[in-house]
Amino acid sequence: MGHVSLTQLKVMSAIEACRTEALGGHLAGCTKCGRHHIAYNSCKNRHCPKCQGPAARDWMEARAEDLLPVEYFHVVFTLPAEIAQIAYWNKRAVNGLLFKASAETVMTIAADPKRMGARVGMTSVLHTWGSALTHHPHIHMIVPGGGLSPDGTKWVHCRPGFFLHARVLSRLFRRLFLEGLMDLHRAGQLAFFGDLAELANGDTFTTWLAPFRKSEWVVYAKPPFGGPEAVLAYLSRYTHRVAISNTRLISADADTVAFRWKDYRIKFGAPLPGSGLRSTTTRGRQKFMRLATPEFIRRFLIHVLPDGFHRIRHYGLLANSTRKANITRIRTMLCVQQSKQPAVPEPQAEIAPLTLREPCPCCGGPMRIVEIFRRGQKPSSRAPPREQAA
Repeated sequence: MGHVSLTQLKVMSAIEACRTEALGGHLAGCTKCGRHHIAYNSCKNRHCPKCQGPAARDWMEARAEDLLPVEYFHVVFTLPAEIAQIAYWNKRAVNGLLFKASAETVMTIAADPKRMGARVGMTSVLHTWGSALTHHPHIHMIVPGGGLSPDGTKWVHCRPGFFLHARVLSRLFRRLFLEGLMDLHRAGQLAFFGDLAELANGDTFTTWLAPFRKSEWVVYAKPPFGGPEAVLAYLSRYTHRVAISNTRLISADADTVAFRWKDYRIKFGAPLPGSGLRSTTTRGRQKFMRLATPEFIRRFLIHVLPDGFHRIRHYGLLANSTRKANITRIRTMLCVQQSKQPAVPEPQAEIAPLTLREPCPCCGGPMRIVEIFRRGQKPSSRAPPREQAA
């Protein structure tokens, strides 16, 4: 597997111990039927597939208060594969630049009087993976369809069903990102290895970047969401997603791991070219991949983010420091006293742990903590075997 960082080792340890006796837990009992249930503590690591359901639910409850009664758009910014390789070696610097350049692109184009002429806001989410666990950094951006006028006195709507031209966004994003990348290089904040080690030289790096200033970069805007409920449904799937969910796993043992993945390059019903993978079965876009266990672990770990790096960020009108004041102001302009609170969809969590928030699965009665046990301990009053749950 090569070098494994301390952060990656911590992630592996947390996932291994998640919801086991190693982290302790509690014994809950139903006040009506007397059913007992053992619930082990979760690791709460942001890279753990089992822990993201509850985290997404809490986050979405807070975000529901910020929704506006306007169209919302989904914009995606991706990097060329060659530049993504630099991001692989310089996660904090290049992924941070990806956030900054994409947000500045949307705010600059939207503020242009020839486009929308408004100050906009957005929520950006970083994903670093493709469906096959390959390295593919890209930004998913959710943007309200409009913004405040330059003087801040009125709300400016975008055209119905249309936000901004993708090609215009693409070209400005390309320029801003490459300028930022050159600044990082001059500041000595980029590291290069292997076949690209020679790019540490400034002149060589400038020459290498030249073709990317003319190539097409992939930026696309999807059709608007079908309302606030659809925005929340989307966010509940994307904000706390990790590289692979438990539901995609088919089998695993000491030698191999098999999982489902989707090939977006293939059109539905089209014949599929040979993949060259060790074992792959296809059905439309859906494929089944089997990897050696060390290779699967390596692919998962390359998506572990640096400590303290935020992969959900807010910009413009939705920046954390001014969001509440701006939302209140915009609602007044739109003659909306209070945002419509759509039901927060339940995130597609792989494991929905039984907690005191949830009623007894047998009779619906309230669950109460009977006993708390610490790390490495077992409850003294064990529940009947058929009622235990790890």
